[in-house]
Amino acid sequence: MQTEQPYEGSSRSDGRSRQRPGVVPSAVKSARTPDDYLETLRPLLEPMSKALGNRCEIVLHDFRQPEHSIVAITGDVTGRSPGGSVTQIGLAIIRAGDDAEDQYNYITKAPNGRILKSTTAPLRDADGHVFGALCVNVDVTEMWMMSQTIQEMIDVDAQTPQPVTFVDDIDRVIGEVLQEETKMLGRPLTGLTRAERLQLLKALDYRGVFSLQRSVPQVAEHLGLSRATLYNDLREMRRDNDD
Repeated sequence: MQTEQPYEGSSRSDGRSRQRPGVVPSAVKSARTPDDYLETLRPLLEPMSKALGNRCEIVLHDFRQPEHSIVAITGDVTGRSPGGSVTQIGLAIIRAGDDAEDQYNYITKAPNGRILKSTTAPLRDADGHVFGALCVNVDVTEMWMMSQTIQEMIDVDAQTPQPVTFVDDIDRVIGEVLQEETKMLGRPLTGLTRAERLQLLKALDYRGVFSLQRSVPQVAEHLGLSRATLYNDLREMRRDNDD
């Protein structure tokens, strides 16, 4: 009579355990690195873009190199290319770190005036640390204009598009953030009191500008300060926040 073959986890007649075909013992499994995740996602961008149509753009970001964070991009909605920098939204995710959350269907406005519906999903490594993001931008300009007309007719408040600098140059992104803060203040940055300057630095820090070392000389120039003075102000601002 034929004997039953041992199953996974049982012992064989030679003393060794039998494993199911294709099952890798946990001892030899290795944690996936950020580069592994990026390489897995990269080939998916093209089929996703084709499925969503020619008004869609999909972007893969690596925040470990924010000045050149775009690893891959499909679609031609914002005119960017691999090697381009993060946007204001990317800076905010870097600033939030592991507390960053998915952002769905928010409305943005590109420098060329096109209205985009965007979704951003932070990417996390095996330990849960944020290292990048997958972004989807869909050009909805015509539909947006039509919806605005309809909403005006029925008197319904609409979501205001958030201006985003979709460019490949991180210096332009920082410059746009500074311009936005200048508009909010209503006067030139060079005429601020010390208290106002510290409040501005707090806002810029919250938006992730100082996550980039190269932002310091650019901000110092806009404020009419030396780098040493700006570093001193940053230390004071962060000390006040800690207090």
